[in-house]
This record gives sequence, structure tokens and C-alpha cells, in this order.
Amino acid sequence: MKLIGKLVRVADIEVRQRDEMFALMDRYYTGMERNVFEADLSQKQWVIQIVDTEANAIRGFSTQMLLNLEIAGRPLRALFSGDTIVDHKSWAQNTLPQTWGRFALSLIDEDPSIETYWFLISKGYKTYRFLPLFFREFYPRFNVPTPDWAAEVIHALGRYKYPVEYDSDAGIIRANCSAYSLRSGVADITLERLRDPHIRFFAERNPGHARGDELCCIAPLTKDNFTFAAYRAIGPTLVESAAKR
Repeated sequence: MKLIGKLVRVADIEVRQRDEMFALMDRYYTGMERNVFEADLSQKQWVIQIVDTEANAIRGFSTQMLLNLEIAGRPLRALFSGDTIVDHKSWAQNTLPQTWGRFALSLIDEDPSIETYWFLISKGYKTYRFLPLFFREFYPRFNVPTPDWAAEVIHALGRYKYPVEYDSDAGIIRANCSAYSLRSGVADITLERLRDPHIRFFAERNPGHARGDELCCIAPLTKDNFTFAAYRAIGPTLVESAAKR
């Protein structure tokens, strides 16, 4: 199939597309309710859609919003990624990371002087595994203690976005009565997968992931913090510029 990535404003999403997005979430998550999905979507600013151009169908998406706040008097912003799912038949293609990466880089270019982060909450190891693939520095991680400044940012973002559900002791968004979780068989953590230190760390830090608990993570959004693998996924024209850094 031919896939393309599109950045769409939430206000411009058609009813048919909303139906497809909800159906895709419902296929991979248990506990989905349409009103909860719509309420969460209404809070976001954009959606990255992965579209099968031959079938004119959505094969994946990721909701996005920009958070603006202050920590100890200094302004910062964070690109927050919410509901994210890709149909398993499209997992081998890098359309979503490519589109997300280009979007993130465009935000950096808008104002490189402001302190900017990616704020990721993860209830599945596949989402968390995106961090070491794309970023040189991110927290929390298995091989480096989370420094005080990063913990401060994580706590500020967690409390700002989820004032009730955020557990500051664990750095976890606790699942509430309307939370949904991945269906069995979608991204199960097997003994073989636990050999990966990143996945093992995720499982240890977020033991309630199966019920919908989400681990709060950050990565500084700077061009130097993207890995070479990230630039390779984002596009060949950027690989050369990354190699020159």
C-alpha cells in the first residue's frame, strides 16, 4: 500500500475520518468509548494521519498539542503526543515517525531560543521504544539517572496536563475509570522482549501499563538531540545535514 503522512488541524477532520480513527483505536484498545475519544480529541490541536492513498483510508494517527507553561519563572513549551495507533499491516513503514519528525523540526525552527521538549506518555513498550531510536538524551531511561532538572520538567508537565491522575512519586499517569488499555496480543512484553534493556526498564518503571497506566517521559527538542537514525527516518535530505553537525 502507498502511505502518506498528513498534519491536519483537529477542526478540519471530517466525520468520516473521525469514525475511521475511533474504529482503529477500538480495534487495538479495550475500554474505548466514543465520547471519551471525542473529548480527548477536542483538546488537541493537530492530528498526524497516516493515509492509504489507494484505499483512501486512515491506517494510523497520532494526536498532538503544544503546551506552554513556566517553571521557576522560565517559559517552556512541550509538544505533547496523545492517542497514537498504527495498523499492524503498516508497522514496517516509517511514515508516522517521518511525519512526526518533520513536524517537530518545524517547531524548533519557529523559535529555537525557547526551551522545548517532547512530552510523551506511554502505556506500551512500542511507544517508549521510540525514544532511544530518535533521541540521544531522554528521561527516564535505564542507563542514566534522571537529573533534577529533567525530573522538574516531567513533574511540571505531568501536573499541568493531568492534575488529578499524575503520581509524582512514580512519574506515572494513573489509569482512571475512563482509561483504555492495549488489547492482549497487540504489544505484549514477552521474556524475549525483556532482553532489550529499554523494554525491561519500561516494564519495571510502569508495572501497571497493562491496565492503562502511562509513564511520563521527556526529550529535549533540539536538532542536536536527534539521532542519526532519526534523521535517516525523517528523510534523506536531512541525513546529509545531520552528518555535518
